[in-house]
Amino acid sequence: MIKEFKDFIAKGNVMDMAVGIIIGAAFTAIVGSLVEDMINPLIGIFMGGVDFSGLSASVGEATFTYGNFIMAIINFLIIAFVVFMLVRSLNKLKKAEEEAPAAPAGPTQEELLADILAALKK
Repeated sequence: MIKEFKDFIAKGNVMDMAVGIIIGAAFTAIVGSLVEDMINPLIGIFMGGVDFSGLSASVGEATFTYGNFIMAIINFLIIAFVVFMLVRSLNKLKKAEEEAPAAPAGPTQEELLADILAALKK
């Protein structure tokens, strides 16, 4: 059973998935910081410092902090837009690289030998 587990872990798919999850977590931290630390303050400046996180309603003993939910939706939309823009930029860059004209091919070995032979015959 231990050997079977080692074989499972050593498979490429599991390792690729683990790397993807780790990179994804790091990327999430970067995008989250971009939104929280840079974009939200800019939006706050233009919207007059509006922060929905303090909105709540109390019904008896229960408190519904629906403002946090609204802020989570706003943050999600901002993060989704930022990720969309990053992916869009990367796709444009990739497409530009694919469409770049290839370097002109030089003469083949046979053409070079034919040129040398023609030069030697003169």
